[in-house]
Amino acid sequence: MFELIKLPYGKEDLAPYMSSNTLDFHHGKHLNAYVTAVNDFVSKDKSLEGKSIEDLILLSHNNPDKQGLFNNAGQVYNHEEFFKVLKKSEKPSVPSELESKIKSDFGSFDAFKEAFTTAGKTQFGSGWAWLVLANGKLEVRKYPNAMNPVADKVHGLLTCDVWEHAYYLDYQNRRPDFLNTFIDHLVNWEYVAEKLKNAK
Repeated sequence: MFELIKLPYGKEDLAPYMSSNTLDFHHGKHLNAYVTAVNDFVSKDKSLEGKSIEDLILLSHNNPDKQGLFNNAGQVYNHEEFFKVLKKSEKPSVPSELESKIKSDFGSFDAFKEAFTTAGKTQFGSGWAWLVLANGKLEVRKYPNAMNPVADKVHGLLTCDVWEHAYYLDYQNRRPDFLNTFIDHLVNWEYVAEKLKNAK
């Protein structure tokens, strides 16, 4: 059975950029509901037992009979990656290898930030902004709802949740402000660099 991921930081540790109130609702309510739903699907279908969350995503993607499983498994994956990458900082501190790759593929860190925040701002309705590695090159992609890099068959490195529950308590309808704050103050770039290293 899947378990709710334990946060690698305290509920107050991301303030003022993300409040403990947001973390309580987002992690303790929203993600917990997705985990519970996935476990419910598995408990009712013995063929799903022992499979990873990635396995569940791949076998349910584009399968109309398993759309509910995909929606919940995809959200567990997306949310776990989102919570793992959070870390409070006063300014981006990007490891040199990752920084070089970003500059090589986007032209500059600012160009990457513009592409990433634009993806998040222009994702209509609920969804995700992702930095992915596809065919050896970094790209920014936006996905609706529970879609994710596993289903897209690329390596996911960094994601920001742009469902309203991720930011509304702190930023109300100011999604662009949330995205800019995320890149400037809430990313554990060492984690992203490790993901890039392991994706090669």
